[in-house]
Amino acid sequence: MLILIAALFAIFLFAGQPVAFALGLAAIPVFILSGTMPPTVAVQKMVAATQSFPLLAVPFFILAGNLMNVTGITRRLVGFSRLLTGWMAGGLAQVSIVLSFMMGGISGSAVADASMESRLLGPSMIAQGYSPAVTAAILAFGSIITATIPPSIGLILFGYINEVSIGRLFLAGVIPGIVLTVTLMATAWIVAKRKGYAPDIPTVPSGRELWESFRESVWALMFPVILIVGFRFGIFTATEAGAFLVFYALFLGLFVYRELDLAKMREALEDSAQDLGMIMLLIMMAGVLGYAMTIERAPQEITAFATSLSTDPTVILLMVVLVLVVSGMFLEGAANILLITPIVMPVLITAGFDPIHMGILIIFLINLGGLTPPVGVIMFTVCGILNVKTGAYSRAAAPFFLALLIFFVLLTAVPGISTMLPDAIM
Repeated sequence: MLILIAALFAIFLFAGQPVAFALGLAAIPVFILSGTMPPTVAVQKMVAATQSFPLLAVPFFILAGNLMNVTGITRRLVGFSRLLTGWMAGGLAQVSIVLSFMMGGISGSAVADASMESRLLGPSMIAQGYSPAVTAAILAFGSIITATIPPSIGLILFGYINEVSIGRLFLAGVIPGIVLTVTLMATAWIVAKRKGYAPDIPTVPSGRELWESFRESVWALMFPVILIVGFRFGIFTATEAGAFLVFYALFLGLFVYRELDLAKMREALEDSAQDLGMIMLLIMMAGVLGYAMTIERAPQEITAFATSLSTDPTVILLMVVLVLVVSGMFLEGAANILLITPIVMPVLITAGFDPIHMGILIIFLINLGGLTPPVGVIMFTVCGILNVKTGAYSRAAAPFFLALLIFFVLLTAVPGISTMLPDAIM
């Protein structure tokens, strides 16, 4: 039955069905052929998948991010990023990477960040002499920082579906996010030096200029600080933090920057409804398929199969890495988290790996798959906006792939990079 489910999912997916529908349709044989479960159980599981208090964090953080975008926060962060790094070799490339780090507390989505920066910075980078392929590579690879820094939507979904503390996952993503940012900045600097890309601003800004820009951006930069302080002192859970940040964004828009009006409020609500509709449909359909696979004992059988091939934790981890990277090439991040992680996490936990460490590693690997051919979602988003062929993108992306490989080895070999902060604070 498991082979039939996998085959149907692949058929529906390659036939052009939306991922959510492919997930739901692939589960149909279990309810029809089992003879013990009426089809109404599938509907019950769809509803049950949405009845979760931790899952409330998703709409809150999505709405908070969209409210921040329409209140001028993004524009101010671009200005602050330019002053911080625009004077370096490859100034705009550095700006894009630092902006992705700062946007981690706002958008929470690698695809959303890649799309936004491609429209915001892509034309300026090309106009300054960056090749379109290099521009696409820099913007695509920088976006995965956003998926690591809290409040990453991917981390929320991972924690919800695998019953792992979302608060600890948020804290675990901070140091890896900083290390990843530094790694990509160093790579961009090397590429810029080799290709002769000029700085975006001619001189290092004065302390006064930096201070003035920081004052304008400090409200957005407080996002991750508020989260860490709140989790440390038990002020709120991840869900309550999302609700707080919605009111925080409304306060900024109405009383600090005074840029939020009814038209912008409507825009933020409409964008949030579209984003949430897509994610919740995936969650509902994945709930049906997940129940079907549980009935068929898929996690137990896959765990037994993996451990029968090898009991070496390193070999098991490498097998999981291969599965996640390949699946990331074909599926959007949220679908991958909901579909793949409930299968691979029992395997990893049985092999003795820490679920918090694995959560950060898995989110990174899933987004890494989104950067690669043949159908990486992040890659196609950026290349589509900038009109870049995937072959040219792949050649330009080679140094950044090497940088991420180094980062992956470091993150895997030193679990403390992920676990140090949550262990110290919580």
